[in-house]
Amino acid sequence: MSEVIEKESTELAILPPAETALQVYQQPSGLDPYIERIRAEVTGHEPDLTTDKGRKAIASLAFKVRKSKTALDALGKQLVDDLKEIPKKIDAERKRMRETLDALADEVRRPLDDWEAAEEARIATHKDLIAWINLRETENRDLDAAELKASIAEVEEIEIGPHLDEFEPEVARAKDRALASLREALAAREKHEAEQAELARLRAEAEARRVQDEKDRIAREAAERATREAEAKAQAERDAAAKREADAKAAQERAERERLEAIERQKQAEARAEAEKLAAEQRAKEAAEAARLAEIQRQKDEQTRIEAEQKAREADRAHRVKIMGAAKEALMIEGIDEEQARAIVLAIVRGEVPHVTINF
Repeated sequence: MSEVIEKESTELAILPPAETALQVYQQPSGLDPYIERIRAEVTGHEPDLTTDKGRKAIASLAFKVRKSKTALDALGKQLVDDLKEIPKKIDAERKRMRETLDALADEVRRPLDDWEAAEEARIATHKDLIAWINLRETENRDLDAAELKASIAEVEEIEIGPHLDEFEPEVARAKDRALASLREALAAREKHEAEQAELARLRAEAEARRVQDEKDRIAREAAERATREAEAKAQAERDAAAKREADAKAAQERAERERLEAIERQKQAEARAEAEKLAAEQRAKEAAEAARLAEIQRQKDEQTRIEAEQKAREADRAHRVKIMGAAKEALMIEGIDEEQARAIVLAIVRGEVPHVTINF
């Protein structure tokens, strides 16, 4: 394999000749000369981060380092594929080479990475400031006047100038919007708080009047209560005297009433005793008559039952005789004489013939 030098401006590696490649890859640090050539090619470059062309040149060099890594790695892989007996040594050298060139590529690109990180942080700082200002514009509904004034002071302290870079116009617009919104909210809040203070003053005055009215009411009710109590005491004394007189009269009337009621109760008790005696005698007579009639009816019912049972037995006997006669005649038709037919029917009725029955 012949040497390859900067093929299409994408590879920096000068690959080991095919006849010595195996010895190079087998030796510890055998690829160092080639790695150093690549390092010499890229580390002599002065990075220029101020222009797009300079930044692209840095990225191009890092890409060429990685392309050289790929070429050297591919050559080593081919050796491993061709010489299976020494893969571990070659793989170890490939791994060391990859890590070394990756580190070198990272080292070469680090200025660009640092610039990009700083650029990202710069943009994020400006955007965070705009977001903070926008938040002051929208989150002011629940703030009191003192808090709104503090927010206005914070927004007013934001300096607009070249240090905001390309975000200067946007920050200025956000600041103007936030101040307008906060000042409008402050005016509304101050008006609201003044109205609330006036309402509080009116409520305090109303409460003071209510307290005085309550005191006047309590004093008036106390005087009225004292008058009522004096009148009630006098009335109670009059009522007590009247009650004592009424109680004496009532006691006398109650004693006379109780005497008359006792006489009436005695008369009623005697009348009830006589009535109960007559009623008991009548009940005894009625019970005796009812028992006599019940016995006569029971005897009639018993006679009726006996006669009905007798008729039922006679009817059943006649029915059974008829059925058994029909069975006997049927057997006789089959050539069995009358005595044998009668014996067979009786045996069936007595249950002596298995699996054969006569339904009556």
